[in-house]
Amino acid sequence: MPRLQLLDLPVDSLNRDGLLDAVEALVSAGSGGRVGYLNVHVANLAAKNPDLSSFLQDTDICYCDGEGIRWAARVLGEELPERMTGADWIWDLAQRAEERQWRLFWLGQEPGVAQAAAEALLRKHPQLTIQTAHGFHPEDAQADLVQQIQTFQPHILLVGLGSPKQEAWVNKWSSSLAPAVCWCLGATADFVSGHSNRGPSWLYNHQEWIARLVHEPTRLWRRYLLGNSRFALRVARRRLRQV
Repeated sequence: MPRLQLLDLPVDSLNRDGLLDAVEALVSAGSGGRVGYLNVHVANLAAKNPDLSSFLQDTDICYCDGEGIRWAARVLGEELPERMTGADWIWDLAQRAEERQWRLFWLGQEPGVAQAAAEALLRKHPQLTIQTAHGFHPEDAQADLVQQIQTFQPHILLVGLGSPKQEAWVNKWSSSLAPAVCWCLGATADFVSGHSNRGPSWLYNHQEWIARLVHEPTRLWRRYLLGNSRFALRVARRRLRQV
């Protein structure tokens, strides 16, 4: 799969089927793996966080999670086929996991949220094998959490702790959890469980950040209003250097 570099960060040129096929190849190889994503917020964090930037470069798969990244690619002379948020592809993953008899473990969010998300998947895919844990374990409980995951032996571990915490967690523990494929997926459980509202489909299919900002303005205004502006400025500067 072609891997682009945008603002010195990787993003693989994949559509949704290609993403799931690439993950399936990792599962079939049986050696573990790391899956991450790039959106404007992650790109802004990685610009100031060398550990996050290094993690993204070392991923087996890093997919496009936002229209802002597709826009940046176009400005810089590249093309990405689509943006894929977890709330969209999680249903396709659940179907494939049910068909392939993969075990999924979903880690993240406040107590009860990942479990509610798993229950939503099970209503549509009742033969799915899935276990969950919340994302608020203290440091002295991490070893027990890892033991719980190891005992379950998931094919895919979904890690939704928010960036850069989730990437740091995977970086620390993924070697202990192989052959599980560790897949960072942000706040997906919030949306699948109904804990958060994505807004109308006509909006989030094109500008999801606006829909999220409308529903959580106090928490997200800095990320989107200031962060998007900083990102656009960095893209413009990089484009000027290309001319």
